[in-house]
Amino acid sequence: MTVRQIVGQFETVTEVLRAAAGDNADVEAYVEPLTAESPRRTVTFAEWDRAADGVAGLFADRGVTRGSVVCLLLPSSIDYMVCFAAAVRLGAITSGINTRLGATEVASILDRTRPVLTVIDEGARVPAGPTGVVVQRSVVREATSGPAPIDRPRLETSDPVAVVWTSGTTGLPKGAIFDHQRLRAVADGTDVLSEAGDRRLSPLPFAHVGSMTRMWDEIANGITTVITPTPWRAADTIHIMEVERITVAQGVPTQWALVMAHPDLEAADVSSLRIAGTGASRVPPELVAAMQERLGVPVVVRYTSTEASLGTGTVPGDADEVVATTVGRPVPGVSLVVADDDGREVATGEVGRVRLSSPAVMVGYWGGPPTGPGAGGLVVDEPTTRSVLGDDGWLTTGDFGFLDPAHNLHLVGRANELYIRGGYNVYPAEVEGVLSGHPEVGQVAVVGAPDPVLGEIGVAFVTLAEPADADHDRLLEDLRGLVRTALADYKAPDRLVVMETLPVTSMMKIDKRSLADLAADTDAVAARAGAEPIHQTNGVRAS
Repeated sequence: MTVRQIVGQFETVTEVLRAAAGDNADVEAYVEPLTAESPRRTVTFAEWDRAADGVAGLFADRGVTRGSVVCLLLPSSIDYMVCFAAAVRLGAITSGINTRLGATEVASILDRTRPVLTVIDEGARVPAGPTGVVVQRSVVREATSGPAPIDRPRLETSDPVAVVWTSGTTGLPKGAIFDHQRLRAVADGTDVLSEAGDRRLSPLPFAHVGSMTRMWDEIANGITTVITPTPWRAADTIHIMEVERITVAQGVPTQWALVMAHPDLEAADVSSLRIAGTGASRVPPELVAAMQERLGVPVVVRYTSTEASLGTGTVPGDADEVVATTVGRPVPGVSLVVADDDGREVATGEVGRVRLSSPAVMVGYWGGPPTGPGAGGLVVDEPTTRSVLGDDGWLTTGDFGFLDPAHNLHLVGRANELYIRGGYNVYPAEVEGVLSGHPEVGQVAVVGAPDPVLGEIGVAFVTLAEPADADHDRLLEDLRGLVRTALADYKAPDRLVVMETLPVTSMMKIDKRSLADLAADTDAVAARAGAEPIHQTNGVRAS
């Protein structure tokens, strides 16, 4: 089937979907693949457009108007995207809520958005907080063939479309606001990860910025999004890549490592792939090499933040070392500088705060329910927004990094992960990069822990590459020696904690917050080994 790229002077994503419903009417927009629990389900671009009309009629009858908030407490699904498109054509703002968030986090989002309507999964408990009208998923499905709304608002390119919530790893989530023109900017900067007719598999939940801001790009390129089943399993991913003829497969390094190690990959036909993407954490060089050898396609890395939506990336042809140790260069439309605390650009090779600028950067942080229709009633949290986004459009991220002579960005840690040992700054990411090169180390995460003498010390949490009764005292000394040969001696970890698995967040990233809590509780750390409480700062067995 020939897939046409949708081009033209469109003002809103609704106009792009209308065009795709005509030009790519029979192309699958979304696929829920066959699993042991459910049959294969699809929606074409024409069917998606028609279903969004029917659900928009339902929403309008329930009080949703231009400037209203609609909360979606749904898993990634066709129904989610139908609801999103329906809200957009009414001029409403969609607030996706990750179904893995805790009750307190969900309640805080509901309290701050005060939605007119909330859609929940079938049989799910109504969440605590101001939900507005609650609509079950089954009611949404019934409405897809219903009448469209009688009155349609005239949409503007500056109308807010979505509020996307940060992961909340350092407190309650903050909501980044995006409008139509920012979704168009995202489409302009997607580059090698989007080609007309792609069939894309990504584990990102639809409430994530990697989905909520990509609608324009996916519609304009006639991309078929194959929805990853939950819970995520390596075997399912391999099977779906084969039977759904995936061309673009994405995942975090942890997921790719599990895919590479799974026996099903050996016999799988993944020849439909043209590129594999990863990001969110450091990619070991051996994983890059394994992926390129077995998948037979280029591997690229992407880096961004919820607030930026677009950032940097490597490109096909970059050396394996570049893919493994950097996050590449700015994608089209993005400018980048590394700056000191006063906002002045630092020299090549010097560590500073990563700053990004592009037309895709958020409008600002959500400040409360709209007070009127459309963008004119949007309430922005000005103080919190100004803390990261300047009047000049430059976004100061929470990441530290440096540029190499080839202008590739190397990340060394996040502002909330930096710890100060004896007066010296330590960025965990650069220490983790060294430690992961040890043959006995599988996964590694370094966090700071309070210390009465040095202020803070480094604690390395690791999994072993091969399960064994390792000599942990010897391993700690090996790791400390490895760091000293590559970095300053004060960056060597003071403690070692060996774990079977490292905890992960809802986004499959290592949960540094829970590890930091564990590291701060020396009694709990010691209890893992049946040892005495730990108070020393060097060479202590803590596992």
